[in-house]
Amino acid sequence: MYKSWSAPYAPVLRNARVRRLLPGFATSFLGDGMSAIAVAWLAIEIAPPDRHSMWVSLAIAAYTFPGVIGTFALARLLRRRGGAQLVTWDATVRGLSLGAIAIAAATGVLNIWLLVTLLALSSVLHSWGSAGVFTLLAELLPERDHLPANALLSMFIQTGTLIGPLVAGLLIDWQGAGWVIGLDAVTFLVLAASCRFGAPRRPPAQAGQGPSRATGLRVMLADPRLLWLLLLTFGFYALYGPIEVGLPIYVADYQHAPASQLAWYFTAFGAGAVAGGLAAGYMRDWPLGPTVSGIVIGVGVAFLPLGLGAPTIVAVTSLAVAGFIYAPYGSITVALFQRSTTPDSRAQVLAARSTVMIIASQAGVGLGGVLVTTAGVLDAMLFTAAGTIALGILGAATVSLTRHRTETGEDEPQLTSSARRGPGPRS
Repeated sequence: MYKSWSAPYAPVLRNARVRRLLPGFATSFLGDGMSAIAVAWLAIEIAPPDRHSMWVSLAIAAYTFPGVIGTFALARLLRRRGGAQLVTWDATVRGLSLGAIAIAAATGVLNIWLLVTLLALSSVLHSWGSAGVFTLLAELLPERDHLPANALLSMFIQTGTLIGPLVAGLLIDWQGAGWVIGLDAVTFLVLAASCRFGAPRRPPAQAGQGPSRATGLRVMLADPRLLWLLLLTFGFYALYGPIEVGLPIYVADYQHAPASQLAWYFTAFGAGAVAGGLAAGYMRDWPLGPTVSGIVIGVGVAFLPLGLGAPTIVAVTSLAVAGFIYAPYGSITVALFQRSTTPDSRAQVLAARSTVMIIASQAGVGLGGVLVTTAGVLDAMLFTAAGTIALGILGAATVSLTRHRTETGEDEPQLTSSARRGPGPRS
C-alpha cells in the first residue's frame, strides 16, 4: 500500500538536493497560511470602521500587485538568474519588510498607510520568487518528475493553509495580528537561508544567450494550449476576489465573530486541499482540457453555499470540498508551462505567468471591494460561485468545439510528456 501511495513521489523524495530544501519551503508555506488571515485582519484592526472593505482590498492588493511592476522593471537584472537566487532574493525582501510591519505594530506607530506601503515593498519580487520555486524544481529534476514535484509542493502549501490559519486565529485573539506578521517574516528568512545555503547556484546566462524581455508572454501567446489555459486561469483567479475580500468582512462585521472563526474557513479549505493535492500526482495521463474545466466548475459549485448564506457548518464543509477540487489545478497547469519552455526561458515564462495571475487576482480583489460595498457580502460571494461555474462551462465548451483536431491526428494534450508525439518541448 505504501509503495502504491508513494509511487509518483518516490523519485522526487529520493533526490537529496530537493530533500534539503523541503523544510525551508514547509516553514515558509506555514507563514503564508498565517498571513492569509493576518494581513486582512490587521487592516481591519487599524482601518476606520466604515472603510473596512476598501482598506482590506488595498492591503490584499499591496501584498501581491507590485510584483507585476517588478516583473518588467527588474527583468534585465533577474531574467537570467537561477531558481535558487530568485527565491532567496524574494524571501529576503519579504522577510525584512514584514518584519518592519511587526516592529511598527509592536511599537504603536503602525497606521493603515504604513501597512499598505510596507506590504507593497514586500511584494516587489513576488512574481520572480514564485517563478523561482518552479524553475528550481525544473533545474533539479527530470521532466517526468515535474508534475509529482509540483504536486508535492502543492501539498506543502495546502498543509500551510490547513495549519497556518488556525495558528494565526489563536495568536490574533491572544496578541493581535502584528505578531502573526512577525512570525511570517521569520519563516521567509528561514526560506532565504535554506535556498542560499542548501540549493546549487546556477551561474547567470551570458548576455545575448538569455531570453528577451518579451519572451515570456511571446511563448504563451504563440502556443494555443498555453493561451487557452492562461485565459481560463485568469478568469478563475479573478472570480475568487469577492470571496477573498468578502469572507473576512462577513465574519468580522456580519457574524461579529473572532478571527479564530475565520481561521476555520481557511483551515477547512486547506484540509480539503491537502487531500486533493495528493491526487494530483496520479493525474499525469489525464486530458488537459476536460480536467481543468471540470475543476473550475466543481469549485464554483462548492462555493454556492457561501453566497447563499448557509449555516456556518455547511459553509465550512463546502470550503473543504472546494479545496479538494481546486488543489490539483496549480500543479497540473504549471507542469505544462515547465515542459513547454527551455531552461534559458523558463524563469521568464513562469514569471510572466505569475504576473498575469497577480493581475487577475488584483482585478478580482478590486471587483470584490466594489461588489461587497455596493451589493453586499453574500451577493458578492454568490457572484463568484455563479461566475466560476459559467467560466468552467465555457472552457469545457471551447474544448469540445476543438475536438475536431483528433480527427486530423492531434490528440487531446495530456498533463505530462507522455502525451507528446515529437522530441523536445512543444511550444
